[in-house]
Amino acid sequence: MASVQGALLDLKRLDQLAAGETPLHRLDPRAKVLATLVFIVCVISFGRYELSALIPFFIFPATLIASGRLPAGYLAAKVALVAPFAIAVGICNPFFDRAVLLHLGPVDITGGWLSFASIVLRSALTVAAALTLTALTGFASICRALVRLGMPRPFAMQLLFLYRYLFVLAEEGGRAARARELRTFGRKGSGLASYASLLGHLLLRTWQRAERMHMAMLARGYTGSFPAAREGRFGAREFCFVLFWSALFIVLRLYNGAGLLGALVTGNLP
Repeated sequence: MASVQGALLDLKRLDQLAAGETPLHRLDPRAKVLATLVFIVCVISFGRYELSALIPFFIFPATLIASGRLPAGYLAAKVALVAPFAIAVGICNPFFDRAVLLHLGPVDITGGWLSFASIVLRSALTVAAALTLTALTGFASICRALVRLGMPRPFAMQLLFLYRYLFVLAEEGGRAARARELRTFGRKGSGLASYASLLGHLLLRTWQRAERMHMAMLARGYTGSFPAAREGRFGAREFCFVLFWSALFIVLRLYNGAGLLGALVTGNLP
């Protein structure tokens, strides 16, 4: 419980990073959201055996991280947290898809291993892009941008509340876990029944906490919409940003950039 709590609370640093002063931070959030959406659509549209064609797409998060002066190590660690889930999704592929599609010297690589690697790579790319977007923009600004792009306001509000109150839930869970440890001298009371009691207690505490938060929000004038914020302007810089990255993603989707580069280096161009 403590490790999960620490990982969730550490995500608060993303909103702190969004307060930067680089030109990327000052771009209208809609431009960054649109470019990231095009990136994700292009990445997930590849076939299950595509691998080398995905590698050039790392240029997008790498460029944004460098231009936005973001901590690459911190973001890489957050991407690594998602890796076990991607591995769990594709780990059975090598057992079911045993057709040999590639030979690397004496090693035969089956389609299952290629699809497994493709799942992990696409997961890393999409999560890296989403984390970079949040670190450059802030989750609240992303939700406002989505509303201005046409997303229903109630759905955007639910996304914002889910993100914000995950930290509250982590704090409540951490306090409940510490209280349980202080009351279970040694191994006594650490069975499954105690975990069921802990979850029930956590549910009641979060319910009461949510009611208090809602009353506090109403007392401060909450009307079901986003608080007033300075509206960004979608100007020429934003248009060029979206146009450049979208065109690059479409070109990389249609042509295997890594394959073309390899053919150029080896002199095997058609």
